[in-house]
Amino acid sequence: MRRTFLALACLVGAGAGAFAQDKGSLDPAPLPPIANPADPKLPAKEIFGRAMTPSEAQTRSIGFYARGCLAGAKALPVDGETWQVMRLSRNRIWGHPAMIAFLERFSRKAAREGVWPGILVGDISQPRGGPMLTGHASHQIGLDADVWLTPMPDHTLSRAEREEMSALDMVRPDGLAVDPEHWSARQAGVIKAAAEEPEVERIFVNAAIKRALCETAKGETWMHKVRPYWGHNYHFHIRIVCPAGDTACQPQDPVPPGDGCDKSLDWWFTDEALRPRFDPNAKPKAPITLAQLPPECRRVLLEK
Repeated sequence: MRRTFLALACLVGAGAGAFAQDKGSLDPAPLPPIANPADPKLPAKEIFGRAMTPSEAQTRSIGFYARGCLAGAKALPVDGETWQVMRLSRNRIWGHPAMIAFLERFSRKAAREGVWPGILVGDISQPRGGPMLTGHASHQIGLDADVWLTPMPDHTLSRAEREEMSALDMVRPDGLAVDPEHWSARQAGVIKAAAEEPEVERIFVNAAIKRALCETAKGETWMHKVRPYWGHNYHFHIRIVCPAGDTACQPQDPVPPGDGCDKSLDWWFTDEALRPRFDPNAKPKAPITLAQLPPECRRVLLEK
């Protein structure tokens, strides 16, 4: 096992940024080998971040969205008639086949209904899922995907454009409302098109975007899936349910009832939420180790 871990540790990858506005790299530097891959305190992200290919085993999402891994991942093709994939240097184009099929189908729906010509897809998961070196706590089991709130252009993007083009910020600098220069009914429409799909479990957006949606779509049945969360002002985060028969996948608690346009939304616009206090004496949270993931994730790393 130590030999296999050492081989995995010698794989290289790109240490790109993790957010839609962060640029990628046309020439990503390889990650250095891990000095002691058998160290039980080694963060799991260091191992999963160096796995460049998926396992060939039967597809299964293992564990929870923020603590798990992925076997038998499938890559979203970088170009489709109604989608294009961004930041290829991150190698986060992998997902459960159910998520890949959803993105393809959802992008066609958005185009067919005249919402957008197509979508720009950001991070899905790593080839074997698991914790990422940068940016995300979730996206670990292939059932999360980021879609930019910037519509797909009318041409095939070059590699340089995919790495350097920035997504548009939909939120005002003060965080209290959307920016009318960028936000429109088309952004609301593409979120709605995703939320209406039955396999979508949650959609995360910036609180200002949720507030804007409440102004135009309050009471609509799909709105309960759209949840406010920090960030998510350049993209929205789609989470789908555990696929049927995937018994190793741990579902999330059901979304609370209601459209989310009640007083619970008000908290997101308080100083506590907008300007959280930083405690310089607080110890940083320890990263997840391999031992803290489901035991089957160790096998996923060893699979061909």
